[in-house]
Amino acid sequence: MCCDSKRRFLLLYATQKGQAKAIAEEIWQQAGAHGLEADMHCISEMDKYNLETEKDPVVIVISTTGTGDPPDTARKFVKKIQDTTLPPAHFAHLQYGLLGLGDSEYMFFCNGGKTVDRRLQELGAQHFYDTGLADDCVGLELVVDPWIDGLWLALKEALLLQKEKEGMNNVVNAVTSSLSPAPHVVHEPNLSSEVQNLKLEDEGTKSSNVLSQKVDDINLVAPARNTEPSLVNSVPPVSQSALNIPALSPEYIEVQFEGTHGENPHMSSLISEKTTFEVPVTKAVQLTREDAIKTALLLELDISDTVFDYQPGDAFCIICPNNANEVEELLDILGLSEKGDDFVCVKVKQGTKKKGASRPQHIPERSTLKFILTWCLEIRAVPKKAFLRALVECTSDAGEKRRLQELCSRQGASDYMRFIRDSNVCFLDLLHAFPSCKPSLNLLIEHLPKLQARSYSVSSSNLYQPGKLCFVFNIVEFPDCPARPVSRKGVCTGWLAELVAPLLHPSKNTLDTKGESFSAEKIFIFPRPNNTFHLPTDPSVPFIMVGPGTGISPFIGFLQHRQKLREQHTDWEFGETWLFFGCRHQDRDYLFKQLRCFLENGTLTHLKVCFSRDSSAAEVAPPKYVQDVIRLYAKEVARVLLEEKGYFYICGDKKHMADGVSDAVVDILSMEMEADRLEAMKVLAMLREEKRYLQDVWS
Repeated sequence: MCCDSKRRFLLLYATQKGQAKAIAEEIWQQAGAHGLEADMHCISEMDKYNLETEKDPVVIVISTTGTGDPPDTARKFVKKIQDTTLPPAHFAHLQYGLLGLGDSEYMFFCNGGKTVDRRLQELGAQHFYDTGLADDCVGLELVVDPWIDGLWLALKEALLLQKEKEGMNNVVNAVTSSLSPAPHVVHEPNLSSEVQNLKLEDEGTKSSNVLSQKVDDINLVAPARNTEPSLVNSVPPVSQSALNIPALSPEYIEVQFEGTHGENPHMSSLISEKTTFEVPVTKAVQLTREDAIKTALLLELDISDTVFDYQPGDAFCIICPNNANEVEELLDILGLSEKGDDFVCVKVKQGTKKKGASRPQHIPERSTLKFILTWCLEIRAVPKKAFLRALVECTSDAGEKRRLQELCSRQGASDYMRFIRDSNVCFLDLLHAFPSCKPSLNLLIEHLPKLQARSYSVSSSNLYQPGKLCFVFNIVEFPDCPARPVSRKGVCTGWLAELVAPLLHPSKNTLDTKGESFSAEKIFIFPRPNNTFHLPTDPSVPFIMVGPGTGISPFIGFLQHRQKLREQHTDWEFGETWLFFGCRHQDRDYLFKQLRCFLENGTLTHLKVCFSRDSSAAEVAPPKYVQDVIRLYAKEVARVLLEEKGYFYICGDKKHMADGVSDAVVDILSMEMEADRLEAMKVLAMLREEKRYLQDVWS
C-alpha cells in the first residue's frame, strides 16, 4: 500500500491461465502515464489488501474456468464474500469496476466475473465504472481495449469524488457544500482530454504506448495491387497507417546457464495443490476404421496401486509434454541446440521495473533448458499481442518488424484475429514466418503461458472395472496452411497416440508369449471431479443421454455403473434410460457397437443412432444429426423431463451439436406444453437451475 493515496487505486486479478493477469499488468503499466498508481495483487493474496476497509476505487479483472466457475485463484475470495451472514451493507463503502473474461462458446459466459459482480452488488458495493464482459470466442481485445480506454476518466472522477467527500468532512457548512455543484465537473474537460488522448508517450523511451510510423519510415516496398494480406504481408490501409501498439512490458526474468550436473524436478511439482499419480497404460484400442475422418482411441489405465478415485461423469487431467521434435526445432532456431541438456537457473532480474516481479510458479528455479521447454511452457500457445510487441524488439529485418508491429496494433486487430488467432498460429510458426526474429530465452519464459494439463472425461465405472480407468479421445489434427507449413497433431493426443503405438501395433519384440506388453508406458494424472455431471442419486429417476462421436465417452461409464447396480440390487427400481448417438459413418466410426449389449440386458432402454454421411435409398431420408432424432421423440422427451422429473445429459461439441440439441429441446417443450418459445426457454432455464439439464461440452 505504498502508492500515493490521492492517486491510488487497488487493482485485483483472478486468473486461471494468465489472461487476467496479463490484462491487469497492462492496466498497471498504463496507469503511470495517466498520473495514477495501481496497487496490484492477485485476488488470492488477501493478506495484502482488505476490501472491508478499502477507501480507494477497486478494479477487478477476473476470468472464468471450467463450465462457469471462478478461477482457482478466486475460490477462497468467492467463498468469503458468499458468506450468508454478511450484512447487506457490508461493502457499502466500496466503489469498483469489473472486467470479466469468458468464452461465449460455453453456456455460462463470464460466470466467474458475473458471480463476483452480483455478490458485491448484493453487499452494497457501487460501480464507479460499468462492468465489461470480454469474449475470447471473438477476441478479448474487442471489449478489453475500449474498456481500458474508458477506465482512466472513470477512475479520476471517482478519485475526485472521494477527495470531495473527504474535504466536506472538514468544512463547517457541510450542508451548503453538499448542495453546491460537484467541483469535478469543472475539471472534466481536462480529464476527458487526458483519457481520450490515447497516443501516450512513455517519457521518450522505447516502451512508448504508441508507435506512429509512415510506411516509408522503414523502407517498406509498396505491395503490388493484387497482393492479398497474409501473416507476413499487409495491404492498405493497415500498411500505410500510423500504429497504436501496446506498451513494451519491462523484462523481469534472468536465465543463467550452470552446466550439466543435477536432477530435474519431479512431475508432481508441475501441479500446484493437487495429488498426482503415475499410472501405466495397460490397453489401447483404435475404435475407428483406418479410413475414418477422425481417429478415435480408447486407453485403459491401471489405477489399482493408487488411491485415485472417481465417479462416472468425472474428468481427470493428464500431464503431457510438448512434442520432442518441436522442442528440438525451437532450440535450433534459438541457437541453443548444444545447450538443451544444460541446467539453467531462473531468477528475477535485478533492477527490473516490473511491479511485484517473481519467477513464474510453473518454472522451476533450476532445471535443464529442455525440461522447461518440454514440460513447463505452452510452446503451441497462440501468442498474445504483448508477446508480439516484445518480439518486435528482437527482429532485425525492417519489413518483418513493421508487420509484427501491425499485428499487435489496434489498426491491425482484424489481421491479428484472421492470421494468428483464428489460424491457431503458434510461437514456432511465427519464428518460421519471421526468420530475423531472434528472441532471448527470458522472453519465452516471461510470455509463454504454462503448459496446461489436458482434461478428459472418464469412460468407465470403478464398480464395473475395479482398478481401471478408461477414456476416449480423437487424435486432434491441425492441417497445414499458409501460416503453418507443416501439419501437426494435438499436443496431448498426438503424444498419447505415439506413446501407445506399440500397444496398437505390437511387434514380436514387445510381446511375451501371452501377448502382454513387457513394460507398459506410464503417464501422470490427477483428478478433476465433476460436481454435477453424475447419475441421478435416485436410480428410479429416468434420464436421457445425448453423446455423438467421442461425446459418448462418459455415458459408457454411466451404463457400466448402472449395469453393475442392476446386478447387485435386483430389488431396486430403475428408471428408463435413453441414449442418442451419432457419427459420420456406421461402418467407420460407430465407436461402441457393443451398446447393443446394454440394450439386450436391459441396462439401456432406448438406443437411437444416426449417421450423418451415409447415403440412404429410403424414400424418406433418415435424420442426420442427434438433434433431428430427438425431435422424432418429442412426446417421450417431454414426458421424461416434465412429468417424471428426469435428467437430460449432453456431452460433445458445443457449437455444432449442443446448441442444436438445446434448440430442439426448447421446440419440444414449446410444442408439448402448447406454450410460446419464450416460456419454453424459461422451463429449460429452470431445468438447468435444478441441475437436471446438464452439459459437458467443449468448443
